[in-house]
Amino acid sequence: MNNLLATVITALVTDENDKAYFVQKDGITFTLDKAEGQHKVGDMVKGFAYTDLRQKARLTTKEITASRTSYGWGTVTEVRRDLGVFVDTGLPDKEVVVSLDVLPEMKELWPKKGDKLYVKLDVDKKDRIWALPAEPEVFQKMAGPAYDNMHNQTWPAIVYRLKLTGTFVYLPENNMLGFIHPSERYAEPRLGEVVNARVIGFREIDRTLNLSLKPRSFEMLENDAQMILTYLESNGGFMTLNDKSSPEDIKATFGISKGQFKKALGGLMKAKKIKQDQFGTELINN
Repeated sequence: MNNLLATVITALVTDENDKAYFVQKDGITFTLDKAEGQHKVGDMVKGFAYTDLRQKARLTTKEITASRTSYGWGTVTEVRRDLGVFVDTGLPDKEVVVSLDVLPEMKELWPKKGDKLYVKLDVDKKDRIWALPAEPEVFQKMAGPAYDNMHNQTWPAIVYRLKLTGTFVYLPENNMLGFIHPSERYAEPRLGEVVNARVIGFREIDRTLNLSLKPRSFEMLENDAQMILTYLESNGGFMTLNDKSSPEDIKATFGISKGQFKKALGGLMKAKKIKQDQFGTELINN
């Protein structure tokens, strides 16, 4: 039976009962649920062969996302620390295991329920079906080229590779690849996690994207900095106050201390939102 499992076969309907048809291929009998369509004895039926949770031979005519020869997306449904993670690839009464042997050594980087894995299926000598995550080369072959006009756009991205150098992701809505440097994230995303990533650069050499999980600089500004920005915008983009101004003048205008004011100015200058000189502070029009 091993060579038939996790593949699409054409089998002969040889018998039936109230709930199922029994179909044969190479002397192996598979059960086909009658809820999937009407057939009669003698018909040839094309479907996906597998073993269910009870290790019974089954055939389904439903569309299955992954097989022995093709990759497809599976959704993580359960995590077992002693075994691996279970993924739903569309098989009735069957979730396929991704073994802990092919998952990250750090269990905190394992996929969680709801995460996405791009897998193909494999069958061992005991007729057990396993799911194998796609290697990087598979994504490189599947993805198309990115473009250099996507700066600051935010897109969902699925983590498919974890390295010390950073996180490799696939953008399903764009069919593109991206890379997240460790400096562009607060924590390392787990395998299969779907993240919202912002485009910060374009790699001409391989036409992939550099991405960030951090907000843009002005989105990280503290309330004091936002208050100063608003003040500048409402005053023609200029104010006579700068980091040399007296604490009294700063307090009178903004109601904050000089230390708070200087910290806010520093953040705005780092974000390239303002510039200052001996005459005051000016808003930079980006």
